[in-house]
Amino acid sequence: MQHEVPTDGAAEALEVWIDQDLCTGDGICAQYAPEVFELDIDGLAYVKSGDDELLQDPGATTPVPLPLLNDVVDSAKECPGDCIHVRRVSDRVEVYGPDAE
Repeated sequence: MQHEVPTDGAAEALEVWIDQDLCTGDGICAQYAPEVFELDIDGLAYVKSGDDELLQDPGATTPVPLPLLNDVVDSAKECPGDCIHVRRVSDRVEVYGPDAE
């Protein structure tokens, strides 16, 4: 299911991170946006850096590429563990995910 993300023309820089303590390992995020998310050998999802490297430090963030924004937002909305957090880089306010206002 695609969710349309509203844009106002001036796209704001966003970043995403995964709370592995809540990750259920379903892999929905990796199906929606394999360029951003990947399941590791431990069965949990992690974000990837721009050069495809798995970022395994707790709270590690990666930028959300604008062409993949809808896929990343869908991942956050469909995640059964509610563990995907998308926030603005400028003020670190969560805009999609379990803590979004």
